[in-house]
Amino acid sequence: MLKPLPDYPWDQMVPFAARARAHEGGIVDLSIGSPVDATPDVIRQALAGATDAHSYPQTAGTPELQRAIIAWYERRRGVTGLAEKNVLPTIGSKELVALLPFMLGLGEGDTVVHPRAAYPTYAIGAAMAGASALASDDPAEWPATTKLIWLNSPGNPDGRVLGVPELTAAVARAREIDAVIVSDECYAELGWDAAWATERIPSILDPRVIGDNRHNVLAIYSLSKQSNMAGYRGAFVAGCGGVLARLLTVRKHAGLMLPAPLQAAMAAALADDAHVAVQRERYRARRAVLLPALRDAGFRIDHSEAGLYLWATEGVDAWESIGRLADLGILAGPGPFYGDFYPRHVRFSLTATDERIAAAADRLRS
Repeated sequence: MLKPLPDYPWDQMVPFAARARAHEGGIVDLSIGSPVDATPDVIRQALAGATDAHSYPQTAGTPELQRAIIAWYERRRGVTGLAEKNVLPTIGSKELVALLPFMLGLGEGDTVVHPRAAYPTYAIGAAMAGASALASDDPAEWPATTKLIWLNSPGNPDGRVLGVPELTAAVARAREIDAVIVSDECYAELGWDAAWATERIPSILDPRVIGDNRHNVLAIYSLSKQSNMAGYRGAFVAGCGGVLARLLTVRKHAGLMLPAPLQAAMAAALADDAHVAVQRERYRARRAVLLPALRDAGFRIDHSEAGLYLWATEGVDAWESIGRLADLGILAGPGPFYGDFYPRHVRFSLTATDERIAAAADRLRS
């Protein structure tokens, strides 16, 4: 019997959003990481040039898109040796996260492992398939019933980066228990602190992690954040050809195919690094304004060395922080939305305009 799904958590934020909108300076919405900057022209032009889409799109992706994904992994992520069978476009990354346990045939008695601080859809996907979810960052805790392991680096909500040793240990445990392991790497182009400001954030497909053995190992990436394409729903998964063959078959039967114009737009985005550098600098500048203001207001910033968010606590219940922020006209994300282990944390997104970020900083310091 399938387990009942919880209510959509963000519905709880409706009264806080109303309080924030009542502020005389207007709301500063730092709650959901939805991009506010324009989609680059190179992407929009590619989309417009591909609108003669009279035939059904290819579920596996056009050869152009497949080649673009493979080239991007080698150029930007240091992942070599991928072939067409090792990549697959998806309709955004959330649908894959939610549907992967079902697509892999998981059910009652199976366990899906996800991080302690976690995007809620990992657990929702397990529930939709009738499997159990376990929040654990320690491979030694992953039980023999585990069939799917989710990693998230850089993490949402906490911006934590897993280095090569941590990824290698996770893969080793997954192989011991014969589980599929998937790393959600959607923020990998956004490294800020310590080494990640200058070094490439490692992928689970990095040869330093898996050598040349991709068996049961996958990585997910999305263009929503790096390319301001959230409305396009363009993402992809790469790795084990055997697992991807099963996913491709399921997706063909279910009609889960990315529209052809969007595939052309994705290929253009993946081939152009310049717009990504521009967007990264926008987020870097906004982070440089918001982070010290949060510290001045009494918040401690935990992890947040990469990604699109600041993971913060002022040492009180998260809902008390959410209420105080709403009275300042600032809407943030409550830590309890991301698991049971962070009742005093809140998440701040960098996806607001420069003017709104500056307004938030001024209000926090007031």
